[in-house]
Amino acid sequence: MEEQQKYARLFNDIDSQALITLGVVLLSTIVLIIASQRGLNWIGNRMHGQVRFRIFALVPMTRLLILMTALAIIVPTIIEPSLRNMVTLLGALGLAIGFAMKDYVSSLIAGVVSAVELPYRPGDWVQIEDTYGEVKHVGLRTVDIQTPDDDLVYVPHLKLWDHAVYNANNGGTSLQCVASFYLHPEHEAGWVRKALRDVALTSAYLKFDQPIIVVAEEKPWGTHYRIRAYPVDPRQQFLFITDLTLRGKKVLSAAGVQSAMLPPDAALDTRNAVGSAYSRGND
Repeated sequence: MEEQQKYARLFNDIDSQALITLGVVLLSTIVLIIASQRGLNWIGNRMHGQVRFRIFALVPMTRLLILMTALAIIVPTIIEPSLRNMVTLLGALGLAIGFAMKDYVSSLIAGVVSAVELPYRPGDWVQIEDTYGEVKHVGLRTVDIQTPDDDLVYVPHLKLWDHAVYNANNGGTSLQCVASFYLHPEHEAGWVRKALRDVALTSAYLKFDQPIIVVAEEKPWGTHYRIRAYPVDPRQQFLFITDLTLRGKKVLSAAGVQSAMLPPDAALDTRNAVGSAYSRGND
């Protein structure tokens, strides 16, 4: 009986008038959300420039405002608005929100850790899982990474707990790049190695105070050569790799060195073939 009385004091009597009120509020909420979304999208599609994106940004804010207003009307209709009931309701709501936002809080804590340990900072080129690019901003919850395809990716600091962070320049200006060449096994290896080094030495993007290394690795299908060198600026890494690749192919082709005929199932080191390796040295 006491438990039933407690629940009776928590909830109001739901009569026909209360049901009508709830129905009107729910129906009005649905109509207003649909109308606001269609109306704002209609207006935004007829605007240009920054104004268009600002109008689109109002869509989720407007929806949230409508839902909060609806809850402010529905809760007092169902629950007796006494101090005890409000404390009980807010306690249950806080527990639910805390459980739902545990990942958000964990990202905030990881953000504090990142500010101390500095695994990345603006200007660093990093890879986190499948995302590689330049760090543009380090916020409280996320790190903003701009990819080579000009996409802005927001990665939560939560990834620090269980994922490796590859930092290519680690706060410096030295970032090692790799240009790969796959050659037929019948060639003069010493000459090829010297020619590829000369290609790197004559690049307009080369940073001369860093070493140039030409690595050769024998494979069943031929020889894999890698030029490991550093551009003047980390942002020039893709121009540098392209320059090395095109001029290297031209020199080798002019000397009659043939490319390797790879079998269809040959597994290549795609990370190095694409270009940017993960730097060990920095200023």
